[in-house]
Amino acid sequence: MLEVLGKLSEERRRLWLAKLNQDLRGKNLDNVRICSAHFLSGKRSDLYQKDDPDWVPSVGMTGQQRSPEKAETSSRYSRRGNRTQQRLREAAADAAAGAGVAAETDDSETDDPTTSGYISSNLCSTETQSELTGDLIEAMTSELQNLRTENIQLCSDVAHLSTTYDQSAFVDNDEKVLFFTGLPTYQILLVLFTFLSPHLPVKKSLDKFKQLMLTLMRLRLNVSTTFLSYAFNISIATASRIVTDVIDVMFIHMKPLIIWPEREHLQKTMPMQFRKHFGKKCAVIIDCFEVFIERPSNLIARAETWSSYKHHNTVKFLIGITPQGTVSYISNAWGGRVSDKYLTENCGFLDNIVPGDLVLADRGFNIQATLGCIMAHVKIPAFTRGKSVGSC
Repeated sequence: MLEVLGKLSEERRRLWLAKLNQDLRGKNLDNVRICSAHFLSGKRSDLYQKDDPDWVPSVGMTGQQRSPEKAETSSRYSRRGNRTQQRLREAAADAAAGAGVAAETDDSETDDPTTSGYISSNLCSTETQSELTGDLIEAMTSELQNLRTENIQLCSDVAHLSTTYDQSAFVDNDEKVLFFTGLPTYQILLVLFTFLSPHLPVKKSLDKFKQLMLTLMRLRLNVSTTFLSYAFNISIATASRIVTDVIDVMFIHMKPLIIWPEREHLQKTMPMQFRKHFGKKCAVIIDCFEVFIERPSNLIARAETWSSYKHHNTVKFLIGITPQGTVSYISNAWGGRVSDKYLTENCGFLDNIVPGDLVLADRGFNIQATLGCIMAHVKIPAFTRGKSVGSC
């Protein structure tokens, strides 16, 4: 059916251009319009009404006025349409009345050979036209229904995407919260959102909760801003700006929460596993982590940020965590080239260590001598399998 519609459309377009009788070469045909005054009824007919006089413009297309012949053509088409409808109704009535009435009607109509031939020809063309028109209408109706179904499905998908990361989607779903944000429960996520909400920017594209979720997903899952733009139905640039803005808010308002606890508080709340192996002297567990960055254009910066361990340009941080599991120290960013030992000795971390403290560290933190100068100790894992844990 679509092929038939295409052929009708091409034929109609050819006839319209012929009626214009103008040189249209080099012109944009999409901007060509024909006034309704050039149609007998004041408007063009539908595509499938090929026998309609208004299937192509016919009034005044070459400078003539509306002629009586064209008016008669329109009147003739209207009468023929009325006769066709009347015959169809009579045929339906005859079929319902019975074969006898149909036979009588046939005899009366065949008395005049001229009239009989005209009616037979007209009925034949009418049946062909009705069949074609019915098929076209059925095809367009089917296509319209498919488009409606597709529209409903797309609306449903958009609605689903817009509610996937709503606050209601995380209520009492700690497993989902942990996967997307790294926070263990929804209650902790709610506390964090309540704390940051007054300071988050107001944006038309996303509400404040979705802005926080987008940023936490970026930090937790390390997904690209392109993925986030599709997930939250926003542009890539908007997703990038939201991440930057929310991280700035988190840095300003959550930095005061990172404090170095007093020794007495650490000793009173020391977990039993640490007491069993290290007594009450463990003050902090330290490690370094690196974050990938874009390759700097400056050669000096490129050299300073190159990490031989990650084989990439990075920035490095020193982080300290108490035995209770809270973050007690984060250093400023250093170039990825710097060693763990040099970073530990020069970032200001040692200013928090007091005599008698015990520091737990990973391999690579060769800081026994440095901590020994302030009468502190460090314990690191054995370098060789089977040896006990070494200490200063």
